[in-house]
This record gives sequence, C-alpha cells and structure tokens, in this order.
Amino acid sequence: MMHSTFRNNLWFLMLGLLSLLLFVANLGFGSVMLPWTEVIRALFHAPHTDATALVIVNQYRMPQAITALATGILLSMSGLVLQTLFRNPLAGPSVLGISSGASLGVAVILLSGSVAGVDLSSLAIVGNLAVVLAALAGALLVLGIILFVSARVANVITVLIIGIMLGYAVSAVVSVLQFFSGSEDLHAYVLWGLGSFSKATIQQSFLLLFTALSGVVILFFYVKPLNALLLGDDYARSIGFRPMRIQRVLIFVTGILVAVGTAFTGPIAFLGLAVPHLARGFFKTSQQGVLLPATILTGASLALFCNLLAKLPGYDISLPINAVTSLVGAPVIIWVIMKSRHVKWG
Repeated sequence: MMHSTFRNNLWFLMLGLLSLLLFVANLGFGSVMLPWTEVIRALFHAPHTDATALVIVNQYRMPQAITALATGILLSMSGLVLQTLFRNPLAGPSVLGISSGASLGVAVILLSGSVAGVDLSSLAIVGNLAVVLAALAGALLVLGIILFVSARVANVITVLIIGIMLGYAVSAVVSVLQFFSGSEDLHAYVLWGLGSFSKATIQQSFLLLFTALSGVVILFFYVKPLNALLLGDDYARSIGFRPMRIQRVLIFVTGILVAVGTAFTGPIAFLGLAVPHLARGFFKTSQQGVLLPATILTGASLALFCNLLAKLPGYDISLPINAVTSLVGAPVIIWVIMKSRHVKWG
C-alpha cells in the first residue's frame, strides 16, 4: 500500500512538472525563434521589451498554450468519465455524437453560403465568433436529444448506441452540405475539421480554462458514484446511489465540456480516448479518485506536447493538430491493447 502511494505521488510530481515544462516550452518555441530573455520580458511586460516579442508571446503563444492545456483537460477527463459510465474502453468524447453536432453547426455556417448577403466565414472577427457559436449550438442540440433519450431509456448502453447512430445521421447531413457547397467554403470547413489550438483569443482561452477547471471541481464530487458504478448498477443502488440520475448528470456535464472544447478548437481526435488508458497504465488502478487527477495531468501534458510538435519550432508551417494527436494517440491505443494481460500471443 505504501509502495503504491509512493509510486502514485511520484507519477503526480513527474506529470505536474512535465505539464509546467511543456507549457513554458510552448511559450518559448515557435516559427519565430525568440531569445528566452525576450520571452520572459514579454510575459511580464518589462520596459523596453521588443514590440514583436510582446505581440508573439502575449497574443499568439499564450492563448495557444492555454487553449491546448484547457482542451487536454476537458477532453481527457470527459473520456475517462464516459469510459467508466458506459464500461467501454473505446468510449470517448465523440461517442455520443456531440462532436458531430458541433461539426453540423459549423457546416451550416460555412457551407450554406451567405446570410443576408454577408458571408460570415469571410469576416475575421464576426466570422470566427459565428463559427464558435454555431459549433456550440450544434453540439448542445445533439446533447439535448441525448438527454431527452436518456430520461426515457433505462439502459445506458442503449443511450450509447443511440448516440453513435445520431452521430452517423448528423455526419450524413454534413456530407450532403459538403456535396452542394463551393470550393472555398469546403476548404474553410476542412481546415476547421483539422482542429487547431491557435484560433482562440486570449479571452476565449481563459473561458476554456475556466470551463475546464469548473468541470474538474464538479467531477470530483462524483468520484464515489463513479467508483460505485464500476461495480454495477445494483451495487450502486445498494449503497444509496441512483444510477440513472447519476448517468444523466454525468452525460450532461461531459457533454457541455466536449461542446465547449470542440466549439473553440474543432474536433480533436484521440485525446479523450487515449489519455485515460495512459493514466491507467501509469497508475495501475481503476480508482476514480486517483485516475481523475492522473488523467487531467496526462491530458494537459499530451495536448501541450502535440501542440509543440504541430508548431514545428523554427519552421514557418504549422501541422494540423488532429494529424499530430492521431499519430501520437493511435500507437498509444495499440500499445495499451497489446500490453493487456487479456491478449494471448500465438
């Protein structure tokens, strides 16, 4: 027991330091190489700081780093809760169709042409705000349907299946919009679908971080119910919990978290699916009181690491964040499966 506690504390310390180190690295590295002295002076708005460094660090790198940090937390802890709730290791933030709903909202804005003679997607500020609001509206619409269904279906697995089918239906509508859209609108939609941590302003990035931290506080109150649900609905009822009520609340909370994260960054692949498995591998436990903070720190570190890779320090290009998270996340899932004691070789 003492050995396990020491190992967990060591992992927490390492992941915390790694998150801090990667956050600082995201501020210091990018397409424009800045001396660290200028980066530090820009962060503290020191007198006589180079104007270019001030703009790059405070208006570009800081919002991007905060967005990556917040999104990693949002998606990772949502993935952990959904995997626990549905007792399915392949459940993730996209499993209920909420990400697809966000894609539908953006598709309506970007692929349906102009509104009242004004093409919203071509406007720098209004267009970006319109895309964010449309993504949030689409995600919340699907979430509302899921909650409506969950209130009338007793089996959580049925809710999962309906969510998956709803995601397919929404994707079909998006495909139809893509078919009839122009090349420029289609290009804008494809770019949004590739995901990016760089589109959020500093105010939006702090809103994301506030949402993530609020989600952390709320989900920590549900650690005991989640542990009970791991042992089955009957056990949860026997110790005084109401499984259906807990499931609806958790679907609502994770749905809001995923909706907000997707609205500002686009659909980010594999973070919510891969990170909970990494946390279980590091900490060797299924206790939610340990796994939740472990997933939060692991998700923050992985998102910041992927963002650092995507920026290709010293180069003028930036890779799509979805390409990086998929390249990192897919091997993680394969590794987790192959390391499982349930896999038989030969």
